Amino acid sequence: MRNKDFELLAPAGNLEILKGVIESGADAVYVGGSMFGARAYANNFTEEELLEAIDFAHLRGVKVYLTVNTLIKNSEFSKLYDYLLVYYKRGLDAVIVQDIGVVKAIHEYFPSMEIHTSTQMTVTGADGVRFLSQFGVTRVVMAREVSLAEMKRIHEETGMELEAFVHGALCYSYSGQCLFSSILGGRSGNRGRCAQPCRLPYTVEGKKDEYILSLKDMCGIKALDKLHDAGVYSLKIEGRMKQLEYACGVVKYYRSYIDSKKPVSDADYDRIKALGNRCGFTDRYYFDHNGSDMVTYVKPNFVSNAAEPSPEKRKLSIEGELVLREGEPGSLTVKRGDVTYKASIEPVSAALKAPLDKKAAIDRINKTGDTDFEFSHIKAQIGENVFVPNGALNKLRRDAISGLCDKLLKKYYRNDARYADMSRLTALPEHVVKSDAAHDEAINDYTTICSCMTRAQLDTLISYECFDVFYLDFDMYDRKNLIQQFADDVQSLTKRNKKVYLMLPTIFRADSSDYFVTIAKKLDNVSFEGFVVKNYEELYLTENLFTGKKVILDHNMYTFNDVSKSAFFEHGVSGDTVPLELNSKEIMHRNNIGSQMIVYGYYPLMTTANCVHKNTKGCDKKQKLIYLKDRYNKSFAVCNNCKECYNTIYNSLPTMLTKNISKLKEAGIRSFRYSFTIETPKQIKAVMDDKVAEYTNGHYKRGVE
Repeated sequence: MRNKDFELLAPAGNLEILKGVIESGADAVYVGGSMFGARAYANNFTEEELLEAIDFAHLRGVKVYLTVNTLIKNSEFSKLYDYLLVYYKRGLDAVIVQDIGVVKAIHEYFPSMEIHTSTQMTVTGADGVRFLSQFGVTRVVMAREVSLAEMKRIHEETGMELEAFVHGALCYSYSGQCLFSSILGGRSGNRGRCAQPCRLPYTVEGKKDEYILSLKDMCGIKALDKLHDAGVYSLKIEGRMKQLEYACGVVKYYRSYIDSKKPVSDADYDRIKALGNRCGFTDRYYFDHNGSDMVTYVKPNFVSNAAEPSPEKRKLSIEGELVLREGEPGSLTVKRGDVTYKASIEPVSAALKAPLDKKAAIDRINKTGDTDFEFSHIKAQIGENVFVPNGALNKLRRDAISGLCDKLLKKYYRNDARYADMSRLTALPEHVVKSDAAHDEAINDYTTICSCMTRAQLDTLISYECFDVFYLDFDMYDRKNLIQQFADDVQSLTKRNKKVYLMLPTIFRADSSDYFVTIAKKLDNVSFEGFVVKNYEELYLTENLFTGKKVILDHNMYTFNDVSKSAFFEHGVSGDTVPLELNSKEIMHRNNIGSQMIVYGYYPLMTTANCVHKNTKGCDKKQKLIYLKDRYNKSFAVCNNCKECYNTIYNSLPTMLTKNISKLKEAGIRSFRYSFTIETPKQIKAVMDDKVAEYTNGHYKRGVE
């Protein structure tokens, strides 16, 4: 660390930029390799380049983190070990991960490598950090929407090392909660292929061509002291697809102000802005939940008006001692810090003609060429009548520098990788398997589920006998009366022999968590089956606050692969929901024990902290639908959840897979869910009567790359 207060973490899209940001002052660099990175269209590193990058960084005391921050399919998981092994052996410092199965596997395979959870995991609270720490996670990258006050609380309560975004592009959606690009065009942000539909114009309430989903770039350089007070350790600069001048320039300014601890001058702030921005800068998320001044509203072109000079390439200083005595082996001892290496040549002979000139010998040793090193000082002990050919001196220098380099890097190398048996990694708890075996003995033992978000929907759905299980949304109830209202609904449904689950919010920040803890004892006394959880905070809380309640993962608690599923089930989960981005073939080839499938519903395209209603009409804390229209005249409903303060943007058409239920049964799925969100009672009736005029198959046929 160059500075004890912060780690300055810089992006690098290629080897030239990596070297540039290190020379500019980065303490650590994050890069993407040839697989599993969230920037699939970047110029990612080849294996040879990444190995060179690791060595280059380590010689300068800089760390390298590799992005493995996409969801991984079953068909790909077997490639993970070999992909990471070569970098692990070379000393890769950490991996940045989204997929909980990858977290589990790396913890098993590579015990001495740090695991940093990606912002794609949408961690917004201390309870999410507590859950992930059980998997050996050493750092959590905060959701960009988390405030400094929330970060401080998380750090104080957990002691976890926190990383926060400090500069660069802001997604409108909570990262990891966006299917917009995926559903509209098949390019999944969860797979590193986002097409950024949020940067396009939308008609909102008759106002045409507003870039209502496009946020300004973040710049947190004026909040460094506050970030420090919040307990943030690592400051992440976004930009693996940015150019050399931008990356190096931004790093240079942050390095300067981290070290000087001075207030940022207006002139430097303008220079940073000139390096590149989208309609200006914002740091609003550090202090507020949302705000219209964060939105660009106009076309969000990335504007760059300045070119910073490339950083000078600095060599590493070493000391040398050259010893050339007649009849003794010649030697060159080189030293950097407390590491030394001695190289030798054949015994030195007497000069037959002119003896070796001391200055000429030192000059020859000083010619370090294109190596990473240069001599700051060379001591020389050279006999009066000796001769050594230039070729021998060159070899002595090369061997000494090469040996020192190897010795400096050797401390980073590892040989403790373990090969974990995939069958063990994917195994489900025995009681889950036995339960499934019992189902096999039953005939037509299938469950139909409905989830609803409003009182009007419940009043309509309760009359349908076909539903065995009801998921009642947390947002249906007032906080003051939640226990009584929910208990009344549970009683009404259980009288009809229905099972009931409480479906928790998509986002569960500190206020929601605190409230949930206060009602936990009373809620535990209500006779309902369990919870449907949508984030790591809820998973930890339900696991630790309730006894005998089942926990079902919703679709956004991604079980893209069987290792992920195993990781969750080992922590008490009793069921999961098939991720919305898997296609029929991938569903057939996953372990579907305990899995349910959404066969009807408007898919959520985004979950956002910013509020379309607030940013267009003002905040009146009244839940309602606003519609966005895109350039193809498709309408997307936006629902504002005022109690938990987030928006959900839904697809323009519902997904309808009811005709595929028989095929899904062949895949081992026994539970099928109708997910009602924005439907009116009349629209619900149309669904139940199989009279939906327009619908989509979602990803069932095409899937994602």
